[in-house]
Amino acid sequence: MHLFDRTAAYTYDYAVVFLSRAPMSVLVDFAYLVAVAAISPWVVYRAARYRRYRTGWGQRFGNIARRHPEKKCVWIHAVSVGEINATGTIVQKLQETLGELEIVISTTTDTGYARAKAVYGDAHTVFYFPLDFSCVMRRVFRKIQPTVCLLMELEVWPNFVDVAQKAAVPVVIVNGRITERSCRRYKKIRPLARRIFQKISLILAQTKQYAERFVEIGAPTDRVIVTGSLKYDTAQISDSVEGADQLAKQLGLGGERLWVAGATGNDEEKILIDVYRRLRQSEDFKDLRFVIVPRKPERFDEVAQVIADAGLEFTRYSNIKGTDERVSANVPVILGDTMGDLRKFYSLATIIFVGRSLVPMGGSDMIEAAALGKCTIFGPHAFNFTQTVDALVAGHGAVLVQDEQDLFEAMQKCLSNADFAEETAKKGREIIRQNQGATVRSIEQIRKLHGVPSKRNQ
Repeated sequence: MHLFDRTAAYTYDYAVVFLSRAPMSVLVDFAYLVAVAAISPWVVYRAARYRRYRTGWGQRFGNIARRHPEKKCVWIHAVSVGEINATGTIVQKLQETLGELEIVISTTTDTGYARAKAVYGDAHTVFYFPLDFSCVMRRVFRKIQPTVCLLMELEVWPNFVDVAQKAAVPVVIVNGRITERSCRRYKKIRPLARRIFQKISLILAQTKQYAERFVEIGAPTDRVIVTGSLKYDTAQISDSVEGADQLAKQLGLGGERLWVAGATGNDEEKILIDVYRRLRQSEDFKDLRFVIVPRKPERFDEVAQVIADAGLEFTRYSNIKGTDERVSANVPVILGDTMGDLRKFYSLATIIFVGRSLVPMGGSDMIEAAALGKCTIFGPHAFNFTQTVDALVAGHGAVLVQDEQDLFEAMQKCLSNADFAEETAKKGREIIRQNQGATVRSIEQIRKLHGVPSKRNQ
């Protein structure tokens, strides 16, 4: 054996022995370093092409400061926009019921950060979630010194929970959910998953099915409690939305009917546009106008091109937002290429299609649409919202379609039969109302944790 070969063999043997005996944090850090090396080109490309991941790097490495270090602190982590939206009632109830404390909120994505700043402004500290290297997490916990950490839905990092446990800080998964796909993935690494989830103090699951999946991947049964979905509580059941009247004027809406497709995904827009063109061929639907709102901002230009390629006249809302300009009623399609306006578009809709569900992308939140009392349609691939889908479909509070032709026929029915559409919308809103209450149940469980302050004990 050559000297180089012997050296390589000895190095490999030493590495195997070291890693087999090393603490979990060392193994995790090593895996992260490998992952960073692998995905760095992709991150650089996204930063250059889509202007993503350009900010917040100081925070990602633990450069975070609290405003009121003298107070007890609750750290809430929400990955992106949907999870940030779900924090609304929890934050409100924490302030109302748990006494004087400071709330800090972390998020992972740029859109989540923008949404958190829009929702909370300067009321609470908002920052990017730190990289889950053990040294970074130890630094962050020293700086924040949380009393309790709340993780929205399912955002569990090994070093995060390890450092929290060593610091005697309870970690609670709130609004917990785990899809069948995620459950299968965790089962492949079940010994590691068990070690992680046994460090979680409490899991407040949305449904019994989600609770069972958490137990399957290693969570202790006595720490998993079904409290319901927070998103029902955050849904605002109302007939009007602030700013919607102004939006209607800008869109030039008169007596025309409006179809709004919200949070759409890749390859879905072309299907929706084809359905819209077919509908407009009928004299019965000549008045129908169409608003399409892609979920991701980096796809706005791409979707604009899809609409143009279809030969449809359209206006980008970003060109008129904040101005006195108005769109002619003769313009059939509006591209909603701005952030934070989807709910206003929904409030003006005759029919809503909830996107990322005609293609296998997991769906988008349909609770908001139903809560506004709108006839709501979604496709078969909304597996990220199984409980809501099941509740709405079983109660005839929404319309589930299987493919493009099924969507076309459903649109025809809902547009032609106003009584059917109205009854569907009415039932959908009532189902949302009946499922509210998860916030109160969740707060009661959080309050019981050791070290969490309560007004009634002060």
